[in-house]
Amino acid sequence: MAKVPIPEGVFLNWNVSRKKYKPLSSEIEEILKKHRAWLLGMEEGKANLSYDDLSYADLSNANLSYAYLMYSDLSNADLRYAYLINAYLRNADLRNADLTGVHLYNADLRYTELGYADLTNADLRQADLRNADLSYASLRYADLTGADLTDADLTGAKLTGVKGYQP
Repeated sequence: MAKVPIPEGVFLNWNVSRKKYKPLSSEIEEILKKHRAWLLGMEEGKANLSYDDLSYADLSNANLSYAYLMYSDLSNADLRYAYLINAYLRNADLRNADLTGVHLYNADLRYTELGYADLTNADLRQADLRNADLSYASLRYADLTGADLTDADLTGAKLTGVKGYQP
């Protein structure tokens, strides 16, 4: 298959810059570019960012579907409206992350730290949230249909308008 350059803006104006003047490493940027191409079927390069420090990263609107982010530090990251469908986020740190409108359909979020995260309007259908820490997270109007919340900590979580969850 011929490799085609990916024009800027193909992935919903994906911005991988970091807040607080901490740029992403060129290695991580290259992984993210290869993952975009993999999602388009243009080359191999499924993203594996497990164990990486992506704290304070601006990944809003990013398409990281099927990516490996296990044990990654995504605390305080901006993941608004990102696509993390079928992503592997087991044991990741997403505390204080902005996950407004994020697509986490069928994502593996076992043992993930989501304390104080904003998951307003998030799509968490079929997500595996077993043993996840959702304490004080905002899940307002999120869709939890079919999600597995076995042993998840929902202490102080905001659950107004949540779909598919019966406390």
